[in-house]
Amino acid sequence: MAGVASLDEPAHDCGRDGMTGFRTGLVVGKFCPLHRGHQSLLDQAHAQCEQLVVISYTKPEFAGFEPERRERWLAQLYPDALRLVLDDERLAGQCRQRGIEARSVPDNEAPDDVHRAFVAWLLHAVLSIEVDAVFTSESYGDGFAAMLASAQRERDGPTVVHVSVDPDRLAVPVSGTAVRSGLHVLRHRLDPVVYTDFVSRVAILGGESTGKSTLATRLADRLTTLNAPEYGRELWEQRGGVLTEADMLAIASTQVAREEALTREANRYLLCDTTPLTTMLYSQAMFGRVSDELRRLAERPYDRILLCAPDVPFVQDGTRRDEAFRQWQHNWYARELNARGFDYALVCGGWDERVERALECLPTPQTEP
Repeated sequence: MAGVASLDEPAHDCGRDGMTGFRTGLVVGKFCPLHRGHQSLLDQAHAQCEQLVVISYTKPEFAGFEPERRERWLAQLYPDALRLVLDDERLAGQCRQRGIEARSVPDNEAPDDVHRAFVAWLLHAVLSIEVDAVFTSESYGDGFAAMLASAQRERDGPTVVHVSVDPDRLAVPVSGTAVRSGLHVLRHRLDPVVYTDFVSRVAILGGESTGKSTLATRLADRLTTLNAPEYGRELWEQRGGVLTEADMLAIASTQVAREEALTREANRYLLCDTTPLTTMLYSQAMFGRVSDELRRLAERPYDRILLCAPDVPFVQDGTRRDEAFRQWQHNWYARELNARGFDYALVCGGWDERVERALECLPTPQTEP
């Protein structure tokens, strides 16, 4: 018969590296989103089991927390776990692949026994695996373990122990409902791998002397977030104004890498002063050609693109060409953005007007109530 174990009690003697633990542990959750409370549970299971099995499903789905995202979070944070992230379409594909009769994911409001039977079926029919421990922070854990044990016993499989982890939520006081209602306020309850998905990247483009760097800095200040400065300008200054064609791809790649790093620390938005599309422009203007890899990076999507109009006085700082080149840049951006089907907002007027216009154009932060 299934039993219950606390974290202070020894379980089986077949765990990781010869330590006390279990052969195969199971964690089931919605993970909408995957928060640090979930991770505490997963970490305990991972530490006590030779193999960790993670199953995630929810019906209906929660907007912004689709299976693809949940799978990516789990893959990055628990790469050696056996993961099964489902909706009806994904489950149908799994069944076709295995030549078994398709089933549907049960509704969230279905009785506990329906969910327990569904997980038992997944373990046997879809994953072909047996577990000897189920880890939860819920009161239903004992009954869940008993159901799994009963199903496995019919095939002479192992019994299943319920390991209860922080049921009173004292170690990590957080819930999915709370995070969904205030994701950005509770961002400290999310791993940066997860929070990054909810930061909107705003690209700021424009010809020379159109104030894009100033706009990026001012917007970052107004929004209490970060700005990803233009790496190409930084390298240009380091090299004394001399760049090679090979530098173009390195500039774009470094710009993207910096964006990815800063997104983990940003608040709601990351202001991106130029994009790989800018590097593509300079590669074409300076060398008359663009590498295939740079063209690929230039397709990088952004949640919003702001194009600064060349309607402010041109300021020659000793590094810029002239107003004619600035106008050529503007026309090039408009043409390339339109050709790619990228929606963008034109930012015109004085400096204060540009900031206000840009703020009006920003996307609503993801999952914001």
